[in-house]
Amino acid sequence: MLPPQAPPGRLVVCPTPIGNMQDITLRVLATLAEADVVACEDTRHTRPLLERHGVRAKLVSYHEHNERARAAELVRRVAAGELVALVSDAGTPLVSDPGFGVVRACLQAGLALEVLPGPTAAVTALVASGLPADRWCFVGFLPRARGELARLFAQSSTTLVAYESPRRLAASLGLLAQADPDRPAAVCRELTKVHEEIRRGRAADLAEHYGAHPARGELVLVCGAATAASTELEKALAALTDLVAAGARPRPAAAAVGRLAGISANELYRALTAG
Repeated sequence: MLPPQAPPGRLVVCPTPIGNMQDITLRVLATLAEADVVACEDTRHTRPLLERHGVRAKLVSYHEHNERARAAELVRRVAAGELVALVSDAGTPLVSDPGFGVVRACLQAGLALEVLPGPTAAVTALVASGLPADRWCFVGFLPRARGELARLFAQSSTTLVAYESPRRLAASLGLLAQADPDRPAAVCRELTKVHEEIRRGRAADLAEHYGAHPARGELVLVCGAATAASTELEKALAALTDLVAAGARPRPAAAAVGRLAGISANELYRALTAG
């Protein structure tokens, strides 16, 4: 039960640097210094950032394992008139990071929400990629299922931005290249950090490079819109992958899907078994 006539508190979403500690806004620093409590993904990660900028604050953990219970506690704090700052380990909370639960709970309780602008790896990578940024789609982390990933690539009618694991990058690029070797893409690694690397090129060339030189660190993959030809192959590959996962034999299934899609069965089978 929220206390009657509670003083006006608020939840403030505070983006933090994605690598370089200097990439933090004055408004975020002022809010963190003023906050009654800072809810952070990992207190061990956030404390050095605050100390670097001379900010002393009370920290509580807020992550995927305690989100429900902690969200209720934070809502009570805001309802009681406190200023609660929400941060993640890097970038903007809620963007592939915890935070949705407490934001939704505060809004449902009619409490004040303020969102400050700041760093986001997806936007930084999009601009750095050199690919069209007028219309784009961010999908968070790429799906692990091969069929689902093929469908995602096939359906991307605009520039696609995604987070990816270093150990899966080469395979994802290989799948992208199977449908359209010339599809433009960019791998943005360790953005804003000392070892930042942005490699742009054809999907086939990037797949070959990262197959021979495994990536390390945090990655954002940006790829151009699918062409009509690549879309048809990726849709057919997604259907074939689902059939094989359901127990169908790969070669007969490739022949059947190929006939329906007007695509070579051998081409489909090679795409299925590559990587």
